[in-house]
Amino acid sequence: MILAPGGTIGILGGGQLGRMLAIAAAELGYRTHIYAPEASGPATEVAAGWTQAGYDDADALARFAGEVGVVTYEFENVPPAALDLLAPLVPIRPGRRALEVARTRHSEKALVAALGGRTAPFRIVEDLDGLHAAFAAIGAPAILKTSSLGYDGKGQVRLGPDANLAAAWDAIGRVPSILEGFVTFFAEYSVILCRAADGTVAVWDTPHNVHRDGILDTSHVPAPSAVLAQADAAVALARQVAAELDYVGVLTLEFFATADGPVFNEMAPRVHNSGHWTIEGAVTSQFENHVRAVCGLPLGATGLTGQSAQMLNLIGADADKWPEILADPAAKLHLYGKTVRPGRKMGHVTRVTR
Repeated sequence: MILAPGGTIGILGGGQLGRMLAIAAAELGYRTHIYAPEASGPATEVAAGWTQAGYDDADALARFAGEVGVVTYEFENVPPAALDLLAPLVPIRPGRRALEVARTRHSEKALVAALGGRTAPFRIVEDLDGLHAAFAAIGAPAILKTSSLGYDGKGQVRLGPDANLAAAWDAIGRVPSILEGFVTFFAEYSVILCRAADGTVAVWDTPHNVHRDGILDTSHVPAPSAVLAQADAAVALARQVAAELDYVGVLTLEFFATADGPVFNEMAPRVHNSGHWTIEGAVTSQFENHVRAVCGLPLGATGLTGQSAQMLNLIGADADKWPEILADPAAKLHLYGKTVRPGRKMGHVTRVTR
């Protein structure tokens, strides 16, 4: 299936990723139509259409499908049942299986392990008794994470040797979770690739990621040599995952760099924060290539436009520093049009060294 420029791309979710996808789509001559339960969002100002309705609203989904030529999604917490309602009506890229696997931490780790990748030791936790059993098996230190919906450090509780497991279970919201053992690592990085419907794969340079308070702070390419030494193995695994899922679009896998090689952390079936540097730092951004892939177009080159590139997230009041950021001629400012709140991703800055 090829959706020619002039067509309309449907996007499930109206956050900043939807905003940047819509901007990239417009540059290729496409219109975008957002479907989200919220009345507004960062994508509102740049999308041609917006449907506010629930993901369980069959009639609204059918009307949405009738107005678009292909559907994609900008976050993995869209209920798979919504895709089931859309699938008979319009092509969906990436497909349902990718969404279903990436929605829960245990399913994505199980897939990677089945393909021969290494993960942190983990156990599924369904109740307090299960947490006690998992903690006895894995030991401390460990981290209890909700199976789904957690992001940017949310939905997580760290557990030491003397942890109060009942309090941790309450703190996590008593919802299905996993307990992970800690991994000794010296860096974090991600593999960002784009796969076309014909199986062609384009891969960007591996960014070195630094987190602050559980939120991505910076991504930088090229990564340190110790990370690059194991990047090929991580890329090979990411390619396996994409092929196994018959994936179409941008796929991101995050890794820990350890003395024994890459350890898989988590995946995202979408464009990713650690790839925002590609807007200015790569010949073709992750957003443009995602649009190309879901519309059936050839993928663009992913090489660097300079010697190095860095992305810095603007969190909360960081966005108020826009005057000094704009005073730096090397800085490219991207603000998402969101109301400032502590801990909220408000935008990002990229710098490319030529």
